[in-house]
Amino acid sequence: MPRTLWKQTASLIALGRPLHLLGGALFYSLGAVTAIYAGATLSWVTALGGLLAMLAAQLMAHYSNDFFDFDADQANPNPTQWSGGSRVLPAGHLPPQVALIASLVFAVLGLLLILWFAPQTPAPLLTVVVFLVAAFFAWSYSSPPLWLNRRRLGELFGAVTVPGSTLLLGFVVQRGSLELLPLLVAIPLCLMQFGQLVTVNVPDAEGDRLVGKHTLIVWLGPDRMRGPYLAMLALAYLSLPLLVVAGLPWPVALAVLITAPIALWLGFQVIRGAWYKPATWNALGFWSIGLIVGTALCEFGAFLLML
Repeated sequence: MPRTLWKQTASLIALGRPLHLLGGALFYSLGAVTAIYAGATLSWVTALGGLLAMLAAQLMAHYSNDFFDFDADQANPNPTQWSGGSRVLPAGHLPPQVALIASLVFAVLGLLLILWFAPQTPAPLLTVVVFLVAAFFAWSYSSPPLWLNRRRLGELFGAVTVPGSTLLLGFVVQRGSLELLPLLVAIPLCLMQFGQLVTVNVPDAEGDRLVGKHTLIVWLGPDRMRGPYLAMLALAYLSLPLLVVAGLPWPVALAVLITAPIALWLGFQVIRGAWYKPATWNALGFWSIGLIVGTALCEFGAFLLML
């Protein structure tokens, strides 16, 4: 294979940010293990089929994000390892249209996969509906017609979509019903995801402002955004007693507490003004992602121990 083709292939893979697929796979698997705890019998075939469809939808979102955020990413003088897109398009490694084409290809692939495997699940129609709703909002985070992340709604809908709908899909594929338990499991993750999205939007704020992209950090500014951020972070843990009363198994709630030191460190850094210090942005992004991934892993482990 010619060297140029190798470089283009590597750029196409990097454009999809494959590392982030691990988080989606984890949330989906957490939903599946929650379903097994609730009484479902694990079907490896449908579990794998649903996972592949979900990963295709996630790649659809990754590629569409880079295409429709191209102007903001070009204007961003402060990209980090965890924000500012993949940097493949601003660097000129591939034409922007490649990202859109890849996004549409994975959208079709995800749809075909879910339509193929859904008839083998306990509730085929519900499985397809949950997938389509999740895929629609994943697309809409940065893309038309809703442009959620340009209209101060990206953090809210992203917080629900990324861990919440992914976990719910994993649950429904195995259990075949909508129940309270997966929602209780997802609530701390959704609250943490909100904080993570706010955090990774901080380095992007200057470029976003230049192109009229109104994320919450652009709209409110760091000072006014600090309060809601800290409140969401605290609520992820303070809500645990109520979640247990509502039906969350207490070992899962205790498992969530394992990551509290990370949340305390993040909150302390933000209180000290870390959002104004570019030197801290990579660490904040890393530990914000680490918080939600670590929490999901702890919940997953707790459910495994209870099986």
